[in-house]
Amino acid sequence: MAKPKANSPLNVMYVEVNDVNFANAGCYSLTGSTDPLFDIAIIFAANINFDTATRKATLFLNPNVTTVLQNVETYVRPLQAKGIKVLLSILGNHEGAGICNFENESAAHDFAVLLANAVRDYGLDGIDFDDEYSEYGNNNTGPPNPSSFIYLIRELRSLIPDKIISLYYYGPVTSRLSYDGMVAGDFLDYSWNSIYGTYQVPNVPGLEKNQLGPAAVNVTSTSAGTAQNLATRTKADGYGVYLMYALPNTNAQAYLSGVSTILYGKETTLAGGCLRPWPPQGQFPAVTRSRAHPQDSSRGRARR
Repeated sequence: MAKPKANSPLNVMYVEVNDVNFANAGCYSLTGSTDPLFDIAIIFAANINFDTATRKATLFLNPNVTTVLQNVETYVRPLQAKGIKVLLSILGNHEGAGICNFENESAAHDFAVLLANAVRDYGLDGIDFDDEYSEYGNNNTGPPNPSSFIYLIRELRSLIPDKIISLYYYGPVTSRLSYDGMVAGDFLDYSWNSIYGTYQVPNVPGLEKNQLGPAAVNVTSTSAGTAQNLATRTKADGYGVYLMYALPNTNAQAYLSGVSTILYGKETTLAGGCLRPWPPQGQFPAVTRSRAHPQDSSRGRARR
C-alpha cells in the first residue's frame, strides 16, 4: 500500500496519457517540503482486448501508453524516486472482454499473468481496474458473472503480493464483489468513487475507511469550490483516499493548492520549468491517438 502523509488521505491522480505528459504528475509538491502532492499516479489506460482466434482476453497498449512504458526512465522512474506509486489502469475496449466475464479460474489466471508480467517488466507499483467500455456480449463473449472479478484479483494478488491492486468503483463489477466466501477486500488495497464532483462511499466488502475514497474530482471540470468541499468532507469523515482525474498539461497549481491546504495544511508548489508537452517533441517517435477507444479522453465521466 502507499504511505500516506502524516495519516492524511492519499491523493490519487489518473493521468490521461492520450493527452498529457505522465511525468507532469511529479511536478507538484507540498510547499515547504519534499513530499510530492500525489501519492499514486495512474497511467490511463491500458485495455482488455479480445482475441477472436484464441477466444481469450489480451492486454492491449495503445501508442501513447506504449511510449510511456517503453521509456519508463523518462516518465515513471522520476515519479517513483519522489515516492509516488505508479499504477497501470486496465479498461475495457468495446470488444466484449472485461474484468467481469472470465468464464473460469483458468481464464482469470491467464489474464492475471499478463498483468503481473507488465508490472514486473516495466517496474510498476500495481494495477487499477476500471469496468467501463467492455460492451459485454460483443464477439459472442459471455455476460458478467459472479466469480470472474474475484478469481481475477485473487490470482493477481498471488502473483504480485507486494503491489497495489485498486478498483475504480463503477460498472457491473460493483455488484460482483463477493463469491464463494471470498470478498474483494481480501485482495484489493483501495477503491474510490467514480462520479466526479460527488461524494459517494464505495461499497466494497472487506475494505476499511482508510482504503476508501468517497470524493472524486475532475480537475478540468469540477469547480474549485466543490473540490475543496469534498476535501473537507474526506478529512472530517476519516476516509483514506481523495481521487482526482484529468491532470492538465497546463499549470494547475491554484486548483491543487485549494485541495492540498485542506488535506495536508500546505499549499501546492509547481516546480519551475517542470511541465512538459505531449506528445514528446523530438525525443521519441511520434505518438498518435489510438482509434481503438475514441471515448478514452473524456471517459464519459464528466457527463455523468
